[in-house]
Amino acid sequence: MIEFSIWDIFRNLLLAARWTVVLSLVAFIGGGLVGALLLVGRLSAARSAPGAQKAARIVRRVLDGYVLLFQGTPLLMQLFLAYFGLALFGINVPAWVAAGVALTLYTSAYLAEIWRGCVDAIPRGQWEAAQSLALNFGEQLRYIVLPQAVRIAVPPTVGFLVQVIKGTALASVIGFIELTKAGTMITNATFKPFVVYSCVALMYFALCFPVSLYARKLERKARNGR
Repeated sequence: MIEFSIWDIFRNLLLAARWTVVLSLVAFIGGGLVGALLLVGRLSAARSAPGAQKAARIVRRVLDGYVLLFQGTPLLMQLFLAYFGLALFGINVPAWVAAGVALTLYTSAYLAEIWRGCVDAIPRGQWEAAQSLALNFGEQLRYIVLPQAVRIAVPPTVGFLVQVIKGTALASVIGFIELTKAGTMITNATFKPFVVYSCVALMYFALCFPVSLYARKLERKARNGR
């Protein structure tokens, strides 16, 4: 058994917390980019020209299936498949790559659905007004729909970041050394699970609580601005 003071525990956890923050940002930014593509693809398929409806229906089903797949399966299983599943095909990836890919895909599915709901919240008359101005689909999104949808989407999007931060804890099961994995390693060295995991919980709270407060502030601001 190794003797660790409270400061030693916090110091080592702080070093690991950097990777929790990095992984959260990678998943959130990467998931946001993929989610935006999914959103545009689903909206385009839903408003396709009459002659392209068959192809649009296939695209929409594929994209809907993607969202349902990642929303309907545990993140833990997605991490296992990204890390151990690829190895079955001779593709060996580092734990941080597998964690980043799995969390990005997981995040993209949820953000795409959040943003689709925000776009659907825009009154149908806004689309009709844009069409009456002879705007094409891209211009309708850019000038009419998205500016209004973004205002609605910011609070739940920021709030979902809390779920992403907490979800990074599961990356510890594939060997990625972030906050939870570091806590496990320190516990194995000190045999002080209550002290160590209490410190881990406090650090997760320190990461998530400001984000939660900011999301609530944005939600109140958006509600009062309507």
